[in-house]
Amino acid sequence: MATTERDFYQVLGLSKSASADDIKKAYRRLARQFHPDMHSGAKKTEMEKKFKELNAAHEVLSDPDKRKKYDQYGSNWEQAEAYEQARRQAGARGQGGPEPSFGGEGFSDIFENLFKGRGQAGNGRGFAMQGEDLETEVQLTLAEVLAGVTRRVTLQEPVPCSSCHGSGALRGRTCPTCQGHGATLQPNTIEVRIPAGVQDGSRVRVAGKGQAGTNGGKHGDLYMRVAIALDKIFRRQGSDLHVSLPVLPWEAALGADVMAPTLMEPVRVKVPPGSRADSKLRLKGKGLPAATGGHGDLFLTIQIVMPPSSTDEERALYDRLRAIPHPDPRAELLEQARRRSHS
Repeated sequence: MATTERDFYQVLGLSKSASADDIKKAYRRLARQFHPDMHSGAKKTEMEKKFKELNAAHEVLSDPDKRKKYDQYGSNWEQAEAYEQARRQAGARGQGGPEPSFGGEGFSDIFENLFKGRGQAGNGRGFAMQGEDLETEVQLTLAEVLAGVTRRVTLQEPVPCSSCHGSGALRGRTCPTCQGHGATLQPNTIEVRIPAGVQDGSRVRVAGKGQAGTNGGKHGDLYMRVAIALDKIFRRQGSDLHVSLPVLPWEAALGADVMAPTLMEPVRVKVPPGSRADSKLRLKGKGLPAATGGHGDLFLTIQIVMPPSSTDEERALYDRLRAIPHPDPRAELLEQARRRSHS
């Protein structure tokens, strides 16, 4: 079976700790999504490649033996298996002779070439493998998205065991401090700068802060998945923000200069005379940083509110307003209801 450069777990959108049931569910879901018969044109060609890659990943990861070898050797698991089998056969023929070769290359040369991209022969306990990536969620407020923020993250990182000095053994036995791992976990707090304008669901990569590699392999990476918290005042829509702006009836009727909130300092805005409820005022560039550069806008939705109480003087003014003829604001609503009842 042909191998692929892309990690099979990534193809299925799973971590290496995924169960057999997780693998089955992920395959079924993605098979429906990528099946070529569900697409046409150029998209169909793209889906054929993805579907082939998906089947290759499922074939290996759904088989316990193949998955075990894949976890150990990665995309070169088939070649590694063939190498190990040949080496065992050669060892069964006797010791002390020259190492068998293929095309002038010995076993060691072949194996080293196979894994040149993944690591190198380690200290005799295995081959160098890069550590797994880690992912954690970080929740940001809208103000933090606007300006960027530095967050402190505490990681458990391996350090050489102080008892066995990293060997894993103490006086000929397994080191009781590190249980033979050669390292113990110690907390390490790092500061991560999250840039302004990150999108909800995006990931910030911190290189080399994932799990430690084995046998000298490199650390994996840490990914911080961004979740933007809901705000009590502002509603986010892409890089634009929306907020309700309470306006008194006479401010809406006559116009007024009022203070309006932004993510930074309040600003003064002009409410035009004759403003209606739910009409919008636009403050250009007062939204969040946009992915394409610049900033989104802030939209203020007019909300006409009554004062909390009425004095005798105010009631007298309302009586004078009521005495002036006005069009019935419910006329259109009633006409629409009438037409519907007779249709």
